[in-house]
Amino acid sequence: MASAVLPRQKTRFLPAIDQRAAPNNNKLLHKSRLKEKSELPDPDFPENEKSQTTTITEDDIARFQKPVHQNLCVSMLREGFHRSFEEFFSLLQRWKASRLVAGEDSALWQQRPLEEQPHKLETLKELLTRAESAERSNQYVEVYENYLALAKFFSEPDDRWLQHHFYKLSLLSARKVKMDSGKREAEANAHIGQLYLEQGDLELAQEHYEMFHHLAVGRSWQDESGCPLLSRACEGLWRVYTLQAQRHLQNKDYSPAIQILTKAYDMAKQAGDKKIEGEAAYRVALAYQSLGDHRTAKQFLNTFVEISTALEDTASVGRAYKAIAQSLESEGKLNETIQYLQKYAEISEEINQDQGLQDACMCLGSIQSSRGEYVSACEYFIRAYAIACDLGSVPLLQKAQVSLGITRAHSMLRTYSSLVANNEPQSLLTLIRWKETREEFHKPPYEKK
Repeated sequence: MASAVLPRQKTRFLPAIDQRAAPNNNKLLHKSRLKEKSELPDPDFPENEKSQTTTITEDDIARFQKPVHQNLCVSMLREGFHRSFEEFFSLLQRWKASRLVAGEDSALWQQRPLEEQPHKLETLKELLTRAESAERSNQYVEVYENYLALAKFFSEPDDRWLQHHFYKLSLLSARKVKMDSGKREAEANAHIGQLYLEQGDLELAQEHYEMFHHLAVGRSWQDESGCPLLSRACEGLWRVYTLQAQRHLQNKDYSPAIQILTKAYDMAKQAGDKKIEGEAAYRVALAYQSLGDHRTAKQFLNTFVEISTALEDTASVGRAYKAIAQSLESEGKLNETIQYLQKYAEISEEINQDQGLQDACMCLGSIQSSRGEYVSACEYFIRAYAIACDLGSVPLLQKAQVSLGITRAHSMLRTYSSLVANNEPQSLLTLIRWKETREEFHKPPYEKK
């Protein structure tokens, strides 16, 4: 029986071209793990830093290429602060013009230009724009405070012109404030008055201090330290009036000087400060002394003594005693004059004020010499000379030397004349011995007891 023949099967060594390979589960798992790993954040490179891109704008470039003041000007214009820009730019131009006018040999030329001080420029821009914003909203209190902050910021000696400028602007804005009864206007006048006083412009200082005083009268206003504004106004006027009177005294215009000093004394009393009240009384007394009215002078000096004694101001009491002694000497009351000068010397010695003690000894020596008390006068002059040596003051030392020499000559003149007139051998021997030894003699030998 013939066996059945089976058909031969062909074995394929490669998959069919149109047949897709079955997915390999292991490969898929590996790919998914790689994908998950790639999505995890890298601790060394945070995702937020990897995603950032650096973009440099034209403003950033300008910030490095252009000067600070130019960038600030552009910033103010872009933000719509045209008035602040105008004020900012005009101040820079004003400084340049002042520097050019002063010249290269001036101190102003050596100062650091305002344009090269970024901190000041930035502060200037910030507070100017704040003030302009507040003014647009009619918030004049805030305007005043910003200008005041600028004035206080520019407190260095080189920036005094800026301080003055912003104090003036603060005064203008303070006048627009209607709800504080004029307190801020008073403060602004005080600031400007103080600046003029420091500059020596007494007329303008007087104008602003008088307005300050006018606004503060009847008010219980106080400054940040708790001091009444009225007291500050009175003290400021006292200083201004005193300096004005000194100019008249230098020109020997005693009558107007006394009138102004009397006003200064009234202001000092209103200020409520006994120290300046005593000083004001003392200055009025000296002015009356210069005029020759010693009676009125002593009245003010006694007031000065009372105030100084109450304040336990021993040095001021000594000054008063010296001034009283001068008035008494002018009136011919030498005994009382010596008493007050001795008090002056005692006080000076008590408080170790050598210059005052030397002055008292010189005055006492002069008075005793004028009275013919040459021995006592020489003692005072010798003491004054010793103190002048300790002080190392050549003018005081020379004055004491001359006074002592003149007094010694006067003390020996009577005895010398008597010995010369007495034509006796003993008198001649006494004169010869004196010329050899230069020993002092005050009485002829025949007058000795």
